[in-house]
Order: sequence, then C-alpha cells, then structure tokens
Amino acid sequence: MASKTLFASIVGKLLPRANARNEAGGPAYARTPRHRLAQLAATGTLNHTFYADAQSQLDNALLTALDVDPAFVAKAAIYARQKGHMKDMPALLVALLSTLQTDDFSKAFRRVIDNGKMLRSFAQIMRSGAVGRKSLGSRPKRHIANWLEDASDIEIMRAAVGQDPSLADVIKMVHPKPRSKEREALYGYLIGRPYNVAALPQVVQELEVFKRDPSQTPPNVPFQMLTALPLDKEHWAAIGSKAGWQMLRMNLNTFARHGAFDVSWFPCKAAERLRDRKEIERARVFPYQLMAAYAAADEKVPRIVLDALQDAMEIAVSNVPRVKGRVVVCPDVSGSMSSPVTGYRKGATSKIRCIDVAGLVAAAFLRSNRQTRVLPFDFDVVDVRLNARDSVMTNAQKLASIGGGGTNCSAPLRKLVAERAEVDLVILVSDNESWVDARQGGRGTATMERWQELKRRNPDAKLVCIDIQPYATTQAAERDDILNVGGFSDAVFEMVAAFAKGELDAEHWVGEIEKIDL
Repeated sequence: MASKTLFASIVGKLLPRANARNEAGGPAYARTPRHRLAQLAATGTLNHTFYADAQSQLDNALLTALDVDPAFVAKAAIYARQKGHMKDMPALLVALLSTLQTDDFSKAFRRVIDNGKMLRSFAQIMRSGAVGRKSLGSRPKRHIANWLEDASDIEIMRAAVGQDPSLADVIKMVHPKPRSKEREALYGYLIGRPYNVAALPQVVQELEVFKRDPSQTPPNVPFQMLTALPLDKEHWAAIGSKAGWQMLRMNLNTFARHGAFDVSWFPCKAAERLRDRKEIERARVFPYQLMAAYAAADEKVPRIVLDALQDAMEIAVSNVPRVKGRVVVCPDVSGSMSSPVTGYRKGATSKIRCIDVAGLVAAAFLRSNRQTRVLPFDFDVVDVRLNARDSVMTNAQKLASIGGGGTNCSAPLRKLVAERAEVDLVILVSDNESWVDARQGGRGTATMERWQELKRRNPDAKLVCIDIQPYATTQAAERDDILNVGGFSDAVFEMVAAFAKGELDAEHWVGEIEKIDL
C-alpha cells in the first residue's frame, strides 16, 4: 500500500503555489489583471464591503484598468453593462477611457451609456475628478450632446428624473445644438429658459395639462415627475396599473406609501400582474430580482402581493438551467456573509445580504434538481435539513438564518473527501475570504488540496467558486475543471450550467469579454 505521507507530499508539489493573501489574511491565488478587471467590471460595487472600503475598490478598479490594454477596458465596460446590467463600474471605465488617447472611448460610449441615468452617472464621475480630471473635455461633451439629440422625447423625460447632476445641469454643460424646434423647446423647458410652448412634445404638453388639472388621468411619464403634484391614491393606483412588470416590482413600497393599495381593486390587480407567467417568462425574470423585491417590501405592502412575489419566484426558477448529475452546493454562512451584497451605501444600502444570495443559489438548484445536496459552512459544515418541496424563498431564508462563525472554504470539500462521496459538480458560494484553514508552510490553499483529493475519486468532477463580492483573490486556481465566478447576478445560473456541460471554459470572464466586437 502506498505511503500516505509520501503521496500527500507528491500531491502538494503538484498544486499551484498560493501567491497572495486575501483580505482576511489567508493564503490565496491572485487573479491576472484581465481576470481581475473582468470580475470588477461585472460585479464591482464601488461601495464599502465587509473587507474593503469604497475608496480602495475605486483605486483597485482604476489601477487594474490601466494595467490592461484600452480595447479590453472598453469590452469589459460593454460586457458589464449589457450582460451584467451594472451601472457605476461600466460608467467609470468609460470615463477612464475618455482620458486616454484611444478611439475605444467612442466605440464604448453609446453601448454603455444607454439611458439617461447612465448619462448622468458618467457626467458625475467625470466632474468628481475620480479619473484625473474635473471637466468633461471636448470628446465627452460631443458624445453627450449626440446622445441627447438621438434620444426620444420619453427617454429625455426619463433622464430628467434625478439630481447631482440633473439633466438640466448636463444640458448646460454641453450646450447641445437642437436639430428641431421640438427639441429646442424641450431643452428650454428643462433648463428653465424661454421656449415655444406650442412646439413642446406631446408628452410634455400632457404633463402640463395634468399639472393644471390633476383630476384627469395621469400622463404616461415617469411617476417621479408627478410626485410633487397633489396625487391621491386613485392616481397612484392608475399609475401602478399602467406600469411595466419590472417597474411595478421595483416600486411596491412607493405605491404602498401613497395609498395605492387602499384602492379596493389595486392589490388584486398588482398581484395578478406579478404572478403572470407569460409576463415573467417574457421578461426572463430570475429569482434574485424577486428576492430583492420581497426583502425590500415593507409592512404596508399587502400579503396578497407578497404571496404573488413568492408565486413569481417559483415560476422564475424555471428559468434556472437544470444541471445533470450529482450536484453539491456549499453556501458560506460565516459572519462576513452578513454584509450587504452591493456594499454599504449611505441611505441606499441593499437589504439583500451575501448570505441571502448564497441561500438563494442553494435553494434554486435544489428546486430545479431535487437530488442536489446542500452543505452550508462557516468554521465547519453546518447541519441543516432542507425540504426540496418547500418554496425557494422558504429554503433561502432557512439557510440565511444559520451560521455566523469564521470562513473555512475547504470544510465541505473535506467532508466530501471523508465520506468518499461521488460528485459531478461542486458549487462554493462565498466571499472567498477563507482564513480558518490557513496554515504556515503549505504550498497551495486548503481548498485546492481538498479538491485535489476529491478529484482522485471523481476525476471528471468540476468546481465552481462563486465569489459574491469583488475581491482580487480566489481560493481555487483557474484550470479546466475549476471556474471562478466574480460576483453574482442571475446570469450566474446560466454560466454554471454551461460550464457543467463543457460549453464554457474556466477563463469565461476574459473569454466572453474578448468575444465582444468593438
């Protein structure tokens, strides 16, 4: 029989050497600049997280972007916006490109700055001095002016919602040259200068008529433009009944605060819309969006509406790709996972914590594949029994209610090795800040060592490490059987399924970004 000590030493030599320390001080693997930028672009928050403050994340993003070629920065910004639906980070990368002598800024601008909010974010970043200048510059001004001229009237009206800077501030900064009498009147209307009333777009005229006589049906404009008017609960119910599915989901508290749910017909109408299978499937709604709405809903939102969100969650799980084989999901339930998933933002901190997301991933896979095994961990594996027949929301909340200790990413792998378990796919959902299993003198991380042992019995098994918050290190080095996913969005489910089927390689962040045609 082979010497266990000798074999262990050989396995250790085959492991890649840990070449970094994570934010918690444990051994880890540093990401390459491109992989680090891909992760930051697709998932970075620019907010204070459990281990890193906002300024350090900003500095890390800018320094990393300057360490790769501008074309990749442009592609990363486009990918983050179009695939990851991120806001601040892609706007930051485009702002940085504007300071470089490259045509990639122009190629990325319109594909990233795709709505009024993104336009104002870009202007805010430029004025802040974060990318080294506090003025817009001629190229950015030209692109902003072109955006304003190309936008539809309703896009301009949507862009006019918000401050710091307001759209009026942006218009005054760039001095766009209107191509029509209507647009000239609209600019004047927005910045408080004389304008031709008769030339105003129809939607603006309807808004002004409603301002003079609020007894009429509210016009189809962003509801934020109506909030200063004396709207009653019937008005708010009417606005809610016309709202798109996503707008309704995201503004339940607003409708509750203004009494819309006190209108007898509106709660049932809202619930009916929210659980409408066709609308959910058309919008490709995934579980995370529904968890966010459920967590954010206050006590004024009726029970019938909250139940509809749970019904919608069960329908949305059908959008989670099924993964064949023996799947083990390992959600991190340690203390650091109690931090908000998008970091701490003054006045706007998300109620969704990292642990909620970890619980959601586990519950969603359990729902789509009832043979999935769930192994929560902190210091060690935590014993918890989940019923695959329970709702996704129930199981996610059950997982989120346990734990609170230190982070030991290798714990579930050690358990699987000890059991001589047969597995096809292991999914670790963590912030990757493992420190409990740190030790002096080892070549690789404990996670890599345990994975190597598990592979002896399961040579075709694959490991996915979902790093929920955008730190620069990982516990498992990139290779063909290991996928590191930076951050979390609902697109992660599709990535995991594609990797499990061999349709996505371990360099997916970089590879997918490189495919973008500038």
